[in-house]
Amino acid sequence: MARSRKPGVLYIGVGSHVVAIQAATGEELWRTQIKRSSYMTLHQDGDLLFAGTGGELFCIDRLSGAVLWHNKLKGLGLGLVAFPGSSEAAMHAAVAAAAAAAAAGAA
Repeated sequence: MARSRKPGVLYIGVGSHVVAIQAATGEELWRTQIKRSSYMTLHQDGDLLFAGTGGELFCIDRLSGAVLWHNKLKGLGLGLVAFPGSSEAAMHAAVAAAAAAAAAGAA
């Protein structure tokens, strides 16, 4: 017999925000502004959500959206922050978006 699975919470990175969306209804649960960037990567681990953007790392409480800590990753540049298990297609898309944003800024 197939098990029924309740939809949970979807975490998205858009613009300079991390947003929690109730998957079953589309209701926004919280929105947290972090560093302005054209791309963002996310990784969840238990009650923590990690957002990588503009070469910096943020730790966010998944329940409240509160930023628990921030690491500027000094000396590592402004590149893409990759997390274990990230989709290769998503990584390529983020790199392409970063390159397009850099080209647009140079024009």
